[in-house]
Amino acid sequence: MYYRVNDFYKQLFGCKVYKLSLDGGFTCPNRDGTVGYGGCIFCGSDGSGAFAEGGNCIKTQLERAKERVANKIKDGKFIAYFQAFTSTYAPVEKLKAMYEEAIAPEDVVGLAIGTRPDCLEDEVVSLLAELNQRKPVFVELGLQTVHSATVQYIRRGYENAVYYDAVKRLKAAKIHVVTHIILGLPGEDLSMAAETTRQAVLSGTDGVKFHLLHVLQGTDLCKDYVAGKFTCLTMEEYGAWLKACLSVLPPSVVVHRITGDGAKKDLVAPLWSADKKKVLNYLNSIL
Repeated sequence: MYYRVNDFYKQLFGCKVYKLSLDGGFTCPNRDGTVGYGGCIFCGSDGSGAFAEGGNCIKTQLERAKERVANKIKDGKFIAYFQAFTSTYAPVEKLKAMYEEAIAPEDVVGLAIGTRPDCLEDEVVSLLAELNQRKPVFVELGLQTVHSATVQYIRRGYENAVYYDAVKRLKAAKIHVVTHIILGLPGEDLSMAAETTRQAVLSGTDGVKFHLLHVLQGTDLCKDYVAGKFTCLTMEEYGAWLKACLSVLPPSVVVHRITGDGAKKDLVAPLWSADKKKVLNYLNSIL
């Protein structure tokens, strides 16, 4: 058993909540040369925002995203989720205007922001703390791994200490922190993934998102996969890794995701991950 995000949302908001994925038009310091070029080795051209709405107007994106889930929701509410690229990587004035537009609708009850730990300057954290007084704010940090050799291989572009510091400052601002962890990274084994999870817990993270390593067309990771430098986990192997990671979580840590998937049109491997319903049914049957 684990603390499921749907249960967490119901306790916090009193109803079912859906996340609306938005694209704020951001880029990433790991792409524009500030930190590096090309981004993390696994990141596609959409900056992990394959399912985010497009367009410049946040209000319009929200409306489109609501239409997408209209057949699923009856009396629930929404969280505005800035998913694509590094969604704090802009002047604070621009961030403030964008975030406030996103949480303005009455049926939007929270704000989720995906970003890098090295893009959380003090003035940004202060802005998030201010917004958190109005509606709950969730900040998602891409840790992926704590193992130095893998950090270098995936071109993450920051040291673990930067992540620990970001979590500390966000927690001091009473902001809910979600940590992203990738299972099946080349060169890692089950015990290493569990150790990354353990370190995230020790950092003080409030939640975790577990992702299956999947290979997307056009990425540098794809080049290594095609060259035979690594293999992807089978569904059964992924289930075993996930169970090991879940076993180190205390009951208070919210599991926001037990697997992740890329756009089918870009997916190279593992192909079994494209059948999301089958994958989730299998994972839920063993957990």
